[in-house]
Amino acid sequence: MTALFRKLQGEEMSRPSVNDYARMEKHPVTVLLHNIRSMYNVGSIFRTGDAAGIEKVIITGYTATPPRKEIEKTALGAQESVEWEYFSHPKDILGKLKDEGVTICGLEITENSMPYTEIGAENFPICLILGNEVEGIDRDVLGFCDYVLEIPQFGTKHSLNVSVAAGIALYEMIKIYRQQKAAPVFAEYSGF
Repeated sequence: MTALFRKLQGEEMSRPSVNDYARMEKHPVTVLLHNIRSMYNVGSIFRTGDAAGIEKVIITGYTATPPRKEIEKTALGAQESVEWEYFSHPKDILGKLKDEGVTICGLEITENSMPYTEIGAENFPICLILGNEVEGIDRDVLGFCDYVLEIPQFGTKHSLNVSVAAGIALYEMIKIYRQQKAAPVFAEYSGF
């Protein structure tokens, strides 16, 4: 049987350089990490953020910042391509983002949370808050949220790894944005 699919090699994938990526238009999504304990999760979120073409990662609280070998291990260099900044507390940046017209969304299970698929193109730009792996998003940080988004879960745990949850939510946001905004700069890929 002849193989229908040939795996592409790295040089065939048309990957932009870090400098080219810096100049590319990004999807209007920022991720805010607050008190993430695992540096491997931080690195994984950087890597997903790069793949999704988001604008920025904001790191707050005791979440580790690059350079750290544990972050680099899972980020695979994405900590160099994705813009990031650090603030000691989310309140130091969330008010400013709201003033700039950014919709603040927490990813958490709460009363009155809504399915993560119900965000609309009118809600962009968006800042997605991801909280601690055990405690979730702090109550005072939830107070900044315009919406709290929930990923439906059908098993016994009602819990996903924070980097897995980030990937699910980010790609849905990008899909919604691209379908509803039909941004011409992203026309080269119509996979959504």
